[in-house]
Amino acid sequence: MPVTKSTPKTILITGATDGIGRLTANLLASKGHRVLIHGRNFEKLQSTNKEVGHQTKAYLADLSNLNDVDNLANIIAEEHDRLDVLINNAGVLSTSTSRSKSRIGIDLRFVVNTISPFLLTTKLIPLMNSRSRVINVSSAAQQAVNIKALHGAVEIDDDMSAYAQSKLALIQWTNGLSKLIGNQSPLMISVNPGSLLGTKMVKNHFHIEGKPVRIGAEVLYKLSTSNEFDGYSGVYYDNDLGGFGTPHPNALDDKSNQEIINSVQRILRNKANLSLSAYPPEQARS
Repeated sequence: MPVTKSTPKTILITGATDGIGRLTANLLASKGHRVLIHGRNFEKLQSTNKEVGHQTKAYLADLSNLNDVDNLANIIAEEHDRLDVLINNAGVLSTSTSRSKSRIGIDLRFVVNTISPFLLTTKLIPLMNSRSRVINVSSAAQQAVNIKALHGAVEIDDDMSAYAQSKLALIQWTNGLSKLIGNQSPLMISVNPGSLLGTKMVKNHFHIEGKPVRIGAEVLYKLSTSNEFDGYSGVYYDNDLGGFGTPHPNALDDKSNQEIINSVQRILRNKANLSLSAYPPEQARS
C-alpha cells in the first residue's frame, strides 16, 4: 500500500480514550505522527496520553456542550499553526432516559455525532490545506433525517433511529461541505469503520463481544496516511466492503445535503449563540 513519505503529520482524534479512537491514536503515534487526543473524562484522557506517548497532547472537552467544542477549536488553533488530519471519531448511541437531550434541547445523538464535528471542522479548516484531510466516522446504520428532530422540535424515541439519523446527517454535511469548499481545502471522507466492532458502545447496546476493534483503527490509519485517497473528496468509504460504497440516497442529493448544512448553521447561530466560521458560506435557506 502506498503511504506518504512526508514529515510526520499532526492529527487530531476526537473520542480517543476508548475503542477505535484509542487504538488509532496508538497506531499513528507508533509510526511517528504527532497525535492530538480528545476525551471528555480527565482520568481516561490522562491514561491514554501516557499510553500513547510523548508525541501526544491531550485536550479535555464535552462534545455534548457546543461551547466546549468552540473552546476546544479555539485552543487548538492557538497552539498549532497547522493540522494535517482531523478524525471526527467521537460518537454516542444510547443515552440515559433522564438525559436524551442536550442543554440546547436537541437530541444528544445529533449534537455529538453531527453538530459538534461540523463546528469543530469548520473552525479548524483555516489550519488545513489541500493536502489535509477530514475523516468523519459514520456508520452502516443510516436513516433519513427528520429535520424537525434535528432542530429539537420533535423527539425520537428509539436510540438506534436517532443514531442512524445523526450518522446520515454527518455523511450529508461531509458531502455538501466538500462541494462548497471545492479544491481549496481539505479532502473530506466519511467512513463506516466496520459494523458491530467490539467497542464499548456496541457491547453496551447490543450485548455482544463484536468483531476486533483493530479493523476500525486500521482503516482510519489508512485513510489518514495513504496516497491512494488523494484526489477523492466527498466520498463514503465502507470498510465492510473494503472500498468506496454508496451511502443512503439522501447523501447523494445536493439539495438535501445543503438543507442539513443550513439547519446545523441555524442551530449553531440561534440556539448555541455561536459565531460561524467563514467556511462554508451559507447558501439560500431551504
